[in-house]
Amino acid sequence: MSGEDDIPPEADRLDGAPHPRETDQIFGQGAAEAVFLSAFTSDRLHHAWLLTGPRGVGKATLAWRIARFLLATPPDTGDALFAAPVPETLDVPPDHPVARRLHAMSEPGLMLLRRPWDEKAKRFQAQITVDEVRKLKDFFALSASDGGRRVVIVDAADEMNTNAANALLKVLEEPPANAVLLLVAHQPSRLLPTIRSRCRTLRLDRLSEADLGRALGQAEIEADASPALAELAEGSVGEAARLIALDGLTLYADLVGLFASMPGMSRSAANKLAEAAAARGAEARFDLTLVLIDRLLSRLARTGATGQAPPEIVPGEAKMLTRLAPDPATGRAWADMAQGLTARARRGKAVNLDPAALILDMCLSLEKTAARIPA
Repeated sequence: MSGEDDIPPEADRLDGAPHPRETDQIFGQGAAEAVFLSAFTSDRLHHAWLLTGPRGVGKATLAWRIARFLLATPPDTGDALFAAPVPETLDVPPDHPVARRLHAMSEPGLMLLRRPWDEKAKRFQAQITVDEVRKLKDFFALSASDGGRRVVIVDAADEMNTNAANALLKVLEEPPANAVLLLVAHQPSRLLPTIRSRCRTLRLDRLSEADLGRALGQAEIEADASPALAELAEGSVGEAARLIALDGLTLYADLVGLFASMPGMSRSAANKLAEAAAARGAEARFDLTLVLIDRLLSRLARTGATGQAPPEIVPGEAKMLTRLAPDPATGRAWADMAQGLTARARRGKAVNLDPAALILDMCLSLEKTAARIPA
């Protein structure tokens, strides 16, 4: 007997939040929607779209919203007498047959490419492989008979390996009739330039505090979208959800306190941070610790470069930022530190080094940099 336990995990689903295909509305991205709708209504619909912007601002949600719209909107037959009215929004009623089939992942006109789940290893594959992209050949062959539209969502395109990217490029070079490809990309610079050049780009922006609050409410995540949360999440509802689930604001406050003690770092605070990240089952917290250290370093670099601290997230942060990054030179030093430190820690994690040791090593490196700043 099958049940929810038989459904494999989804690489494009955020823990504790609905999948993008289950999200009815998108907030704060009206400009991107308007660009796509204008292209559609003016008969200038490009065959491939690259949806870019910070992680968690609604790129996948918009991709699914576009897919619903395209599959639910009949192609123009050229018969003015029976032509459907020109659509003014991308809205599709939730009880529309296409919406229901997309929700159930049973829509024959849609193909989703994402990192597959390895049932034997009980983990997602690290990349989208060429075998996944090759499935498009059968998809286009089987779905061509009805003459309707076909939509492909790649989430995320920057997770393709080289062979997969080259295979997708061949599709983009000779796109099938009535096919639209929607490529979600968190880091479009990682894509082949030839892929980027064959797509029209839709840039999504970070959400305002108000839009972030509405998006969290739609996801049924109970939390106030405070200015501090919006600033730390950098306008990303996905990041805000993770911060809420892992008490990220408290963790960030601990990091600010640790940096405020530099030079002359509090070893007890560093040990506490390391032990929390290395506890059993704390992999998500370890990852968040790396992200927040990187974010704090970026804020130090920004403070040094501009001579002004960004909006304060926790009390005392602005004073710490201006003290440790008083000028452009120190800002560059922190930027250099950000470039390599967390990447080194992730490589250490990949070869199963002790997370506590990795965090302590990072803290010592940060302390050395702080010690070189003139008092």
